Amino acid sequence: MSLHARKIDEVPEETARVARAAFPKGSLAMRIRDELGELFLDADFAGLYPNRGKPAWAPGRLALVSVMQFAEGLSDRRAADAVRGRLDWKYLLGLELADPGFDHSVLTEFRDRLIAGDAGMQLLDRVLEVAVERGLLKAGGRARTDSTIVLSAARQINGLVRLGETLRAALNTVAAHEPEWLAGWVPSEWFDRYAIRFEDTRLPKGKVKQTELIEQIGADGLRLLAALHGPDAAPSLRLLPQVQTLRQMWVQQYFVDDGQVRRRDLKDRPPGAERLVTPYDTDARGSVKRGTFWDGYKVHLTETCEPDSPNLITHVATTDSTVQDVRLVGPVHAHLAKCDLLPDRHLVDAGYATAREVVTARQNHNVNLVGPILASTSWQAKDGGFSQAEFAIDWENRQVTCPNGATSSRWAEDRSQEGAAVVRARFPTAACRPCSAREQCTRSNSKWDMGRRITLRPQAEYEVIQQARAQEETQEWKEQYAHRAGVEGTISQGVRAFGLRRCRYHGLAKARLQHQLTATAMNFHRLNAWWTDTPRARTRVSRLAALRPTGRCAS
Repeated sequence: MSLHARKIDEVPEETARVARAAFPKGSLAMRIRDELGELFLDADFAGLYPNRGKPAWAPGRLALVSVMQFAEGLSDRRAADAVRGRLDWKYLLGLELADPGFDHSVLTEFRDRLIAGDAGMQLLDRVLEVAVERGLLKAGGRARTDSTIVLSAARQINGLVRLGETLRAALNTVAAHEPEWLAGWVPSEWFDRYAIRFEDTRLPKGKVKQTELIEQIGADGLRLLAALHGPDAAPSLRLLPQVQTLRQMWVQQYFVDDGQVRRRDLKDRPPGAERLVTPYDTDARGSVKRGTFWDGYKVHLTETCEPDSPNLITHVATTDSTVQDVRLVGPVHAHLAKCDLLPDRHLVDAGYATAREVVTARQNHNVNLVGPILASTSWQAKDGGFSQAEFAIDWENRQVTCPNGATSSRWAEDRSQEGAAVVRARFPTAACRPCSAREQCTRSNSKWDMGRRITLRPQAEYEVIQQARAQEETQEWKEQYAHRAGVEGTISQGVRAFGLRRCRYHGLAKARLQHQLTATAMNFHRLNAWWTDTPRARTRVSRLAALRPTGRCAS
């Protein structure tokens, strides 16, 4: 396929006449065309196509079809049917009424090109760019971010089934590529053991029997890997993705002890960020959040939240499920800065708001990152002792003074276990030993070292923590932060109306593109609601909460 960029044309006259007759009040697709014009140009996708070959269907139109497909929750086949048969889609795409459209497989190929060129975010950015030109979006103001879990498209399986399915998947892949070689090598009992899904078989009940089966699967997997590396097997077989997955899974799960295959203890297996959870989606990872366990990914949505303009999603990011929220703050701000859409205030929850990120956002982007800073976890803060906040810090003279007037004897810059810069201050034993309030300050029992030790963040971060914890108690801060709650409605809309929480495809790259298309589709609907003066949904209030007297708050 090669790209032959077409000229920008108006909607054909006959198509416009019939579509307006059929939709006198308009539709989502028609308003997108009327308000935003020809949104995507073929030239924008020139880098995704070679210079020679059969002319491809216009990528600008395919981009619109891909977004509308997610806007209406259509499969590839139904989206292709909509291009052929729906008047409002022909109006959106600027097609003649008799245009036959394309085969549905073209959409799969186009998505593959978007993934290969990392061009999915380009669609969302283009919509935002046009919204800025139309005065519907501008930099500054408020923005808010939140994340939600995303389930892998692969079925969730337990440890025993996971091992059996990994070997079964490798056998099926080898059978598809070299059936004659496998038929001549495979042991006869393997047909009964690996012919059908493991969850469809009668698995042993007892722990001893299950351990025996796990070790049997491990021995069989090593036997297959050895055969694939033998002189009789084609070298290409050992490079098959499912065979590589088998090898990786076996390294993570098994070891050989005196010739016997054993399963590794949980503490000897790789951490969750590296551990495979299914052979059918090797990018998915297992995670847990507030008692919810899932295998898959996380998606982060950032949107504007101003009363005089539509709330538009300005950034979407997809990671594996083990990535902490705080690691997304920097990339979000960097992307918004590139698009000239940085907010003045960025409202986030405690997972994103750390002292380091607050300081970095101010210094690098002049953004006020607003979110609750986690309270101190020291025993002094919990038990009413002398917490770190009660010590006076003299940064210029590199000295700490305790509530009883003693001063530190040592000040050293160091690194924490995570590699973050810290300051470690220590008080002399001579000052702490005779102190009447020592039990409120330190629990050290060594007669040689009874002085209080304090670990401080760098000055800028320390001051941010103290300031933030004081502000969180004020009514002004609570009213400002209350606007963050609206992003929960965005997550709910994405989950309920657009399938945000369940992957359509396997792999992180495809999940990322799915969410980029979903975010763009959600913006289509939000723009349409703005143009049609559709009021925003209000927060639901239970009948009991509605009876609360004015001015009284829940305790």
